[in-house]
Amino acid sequence: MRATIIHGPGDIRVEERDYPTIQLPTDAVVKVSAACVCGSDLWPYRGVREVRKPTAIGHEFIGTVESVGEDVTGLAVGDFVIAPFVVSCGACPQCLNGVTVACEHLAGWGSKDDTGHAIDGGQGQAVRVPLADSTLVKVPGVTEPEDALRASLLTLSDVMATGHHAALAAKAGPGRTVVVVGDGAVGLCGVLAAKRLGAERVIAMSRHADRQAIAREFGATDIVEERGEAGVARVRELLGGVLADSVLECVGTKESMEQALHSVRPGGALGFVGVPTGGAEIPPRYLFDTNISVSGGMAPARTYIPELLADVLDGKINPGRVFDSVMPLEEAPEAYRAMDERRAIKVLLEP
Repeated sequence: MRATIIHGPGDIRVEERDYPTIQLPTDAVVKVSAACVCGSDLWPYRGVREVRKPTAIGHEFIGTVESVGEDVTGLAVGDFVIAPFVVSCGACPQCLNGVTVACEHLAGWGSKDDTGHAIDGGQGQAVRVPLADSTLVKVPGVTEPEDALRASLLTLSDVMATGHHAALAAKAGPGRTVVVVGDGAVGLCGVLAAKRLGAERVIAMSRHADRQAIAREFGATDIVEERGEAGVARVRELLGGVLADSVLECVGTKESMEQALHSVRPGGALGFVGVPTGGAEIPPRYLFDTNISVSGGMAPARTYIPELLADVLDGKINPGRVFDSVMPLEEAPEAYRAMDERRAIKVLLEP
């Protein structure tokens, strides 16, 4: 099969790999219908995170179950499924508490499971899925979705679940004012999540017209293009002299965290989901003085998918709009370049 491999900074190749097979009785093999490039995939691509050897990459995919191990009882060949961005067992204390990203048997796509068996990356034609019953989410009544639905289902594997996590962590809800820092796919999904939770006013911080348009479509009431102190001042002006009740940090840099933290009113809440890339620190004294609460981290997508899936299937939300480019798998190197150069918000790859 064909799969995307990262060899080093700026070096993405589509290469031939062995087709996955059942290795353990709890496995399933999924034929990929769609995958995508994530903003966090850009960190190793840019050299921010070291690539020590050629590695299969990609952690967002949906597709059809082709085969199952003898211990898999909740899935059958032909089921259409969503794969969260990590593997989880569903039975350890962390999973039972909803924090599936801290599972005792946690594994990531493109790595190894806890028995030492290699796991395929998500940006390929097929993937062996360990702990299939607890990891995969079946999409009821769907065998091969149309393009718009396929795109929205794919967002549930990561970016929509992550935006939802940020909104929950920031306590977005009825009567609350919200600022979203970051206009990538996660930030835009954060706008949609805040609106879905009933936020009264949602301010998207964005300097790009195409991203601003999607933010408004998703429910943003205002756009702020300024940054730093000027951005904080603009937020204060829009909100009548006060800062936001809730702020979503969806980037992960020092600058984005500072922007987010100083956009929250005293007593407000900040939800952070941007993967930290070094340098961003939260000053305890500032939190002490302002009574700002900070929460967030890696989103437990497997916990959130069923709830979000229901709204996607009912047509209440359409997060798939974040995909502004569709490319064949063989063009994965160009997909990475397009996202790195901000010529694309998010690229959907078709195997």
